[in-house]
Amino acid sequence: MTIESFLDVIQNGVVTFLMVAAPVLLLSLGVGLLIGIFQAVTQINEQTLSFVPKILVVFLSIAVFGGWMLQMMMDYFMDIMNVYFPLI
Repeated sequence: MTIESFLDVIQNGVVTFLMVAAPVLLLSLGVGLLIGIFQAVTQINEQTLSFVPKILVVFLSIAVFGGWMLQMMMDYFMDIMNVYFPLI
């Protein structure tokens, strides 16, 4: 394994990780932002108010995007196996 191939695997892994994590993180960020704006407008300073909607959005987004996320990870794994273990 050369350094270039190792760096290529690492780069593809980071890109795959970002693509898999992006839907959950972006939806959680959006809900947190909306709740923060709501808290600022209504002057409700309850710290725990944002946790329950964020948790629900995270679980819902995993339920919706879970198949796609699993497929992305399996494709990455199969690419690695096909490159480094072509006989299997």
